[in-house]
Amino acid sequence: MSAHPNAIQTGGVRPVLHPEAVEYPDSDGKPMSDNTLQFQWIVTLKENLDTLFPDDFVAGDLLWYPVEGNPKIRQAPDVLVAIGRPKGYRGSYQQWRENGIAPQVVFEILSPGNTALEMARKQGFYERYGVEEFYIYDPDSNELAGWIRTGGLLDEVEEMNGWTSPRLGIRFELGSEILRVIAPDGSEFQTFAEVTRRAKAAEQEVERLRERLRALGVSDV
Repeated sequence: MSAHPNAIQTGGVRPVLHPEAVEYPDSDGKPMSDNTLQFQWIVTLKENLDTLFPDDFVAGDLLWYPVEGNPKIRQAPDVLVAIGRPKGYRGSYQQWRENGIAPQVVFEILSPGNTALEMARKQGFYERYGVEEFYIYDPDSNELAGWIRTGGLLDEVEEMNGWTSPRLGIRFELGSEILRVIAPDGSEFQTFAEVTRRAKAAEQEVERLRERLRALGVSDV
């Protein structure tokens, strides 16, 4: 049997593969979300952050590999933001191909299937591999928790209601039933359905004004 072209032959020792020969799967086989509410929040955060940061990389449910040569070390945040990295297609976020830049901010949106142990493991991963801000939101209970890097550790934010992300500039406001995320310009993050409804309403208003102008004899509208 011929040797793998990317293998380093070491006599009787098992061949060692070059980094280029290591495979980094694009999927971990897990679903993006467990229910429609979790999915809605993932999409809402991802799309609004994507618009807010037009020059930086924002992704949802994308595998992040922080260590070259070890595809077992990986995590797929529900939403990640990598400031300083350009937008564009990626099958996964391989940190060594991104100038060594770790995602600075990650979000996890809880579903009933998530456990406290699972979140603790994720927090440990994010702490170890350079995340600056980590947020967990439970849309069922409307509870929000956050951690910010202080030195080498992620320390919990004592009060999340009214908290402004240092990296993103967005503010979190916890109402009695739902979380509001406020952009730096004061606008509120909108779901896709809300954006669509607003666009449709704006189109209808424009058409109403055109009809009024036509009734007044202005035909060139």
